Amino acid sequence: MLVLGLLMFGYQAMKYFSSAQVNPITGETQRIQWTPEQEIQLGIQSAPKMAAQHGGLHPDQRAQELLDKVGERLVRSTIVRKSGYPYDFHLLADPNVVNAFALPGGQVFITAALYSRLQNEDQLAGVLGHEIGHVIHRHGAVRMAKTGFIQGIIQSIMLGSGGDPTVTQAASVVGNYMNLSYGRDQELESDDWGVRLMLEAGYNPEELISVMDILEQASGGQRVPEFQSSHPSPDNRREKIIESIKKYTSG
Repeated sequence: MLVLGLLMFGYQAMKYFSSAQVNPITGETQRIQWTPEQEIQLGIQSAPKMAAQHGGLHPDQRAQELLDKVGERLVRSTIVRKSGYPYDFHLLADPNVVNAFALPGGQVFITAALYSRLQNEDQLAGVLGHEIGHVIHRHGAVRMAKTGFIQGIIQSIMLGSGGDPTVTQAASVVGNYMNLSYGRDQELESDDWGVRLMLEAGYNPEELISVMDILEQASGGQRVPEFQSSHPSPDNRREKIIESIKKYTSG
């Protein structure tokens, strides 16, 4: 069993580390097993299902037009236009879940619950810029590859240990915390990207800090310890956003 576990571990490692791609926008070397074209198709195919999970699209056409206007400005007047992704922005009808998210390939969503709490166009630009950051960094594809790798390693450990429940549980806990940490890093990367896009498009990046206040208020002040969460703490995010503003405006 140990030999089989080691062979499986080697296969998973080879599969993961041989899938390097250079991101043409960020210059990062990333472990991704999808092509940009596959990401686009995945996003387009998944968009209707994701919308249905949040009550479908919101019927307010004026709000959708503003969403499209801000989103297009963030794409056309910044480096994002070079990414090649066909961005679509969707206002979801969900009045309860305060959220925004992006699918691989350029499908961006914001719920009515979050949209209704925003106070100005700059805050909307901050939310959309953050989500565009996820698309640019190919976070969805990176995370799918990372999750597959971690699950493969856990299965290798389980096989090599002969199914020892103590070893299996420990491996699962370690894998979960690795994913949570990875998620927090991605959120901070996207906050940084949101600041950059806001500045390039002529929006006030300080309003992204106000968005953090809105998200914290919407949570009712209930915080999960950062090491147990896929998102950084609001205070940590505010601090990093301030650092990003200074970085992009200095000199």
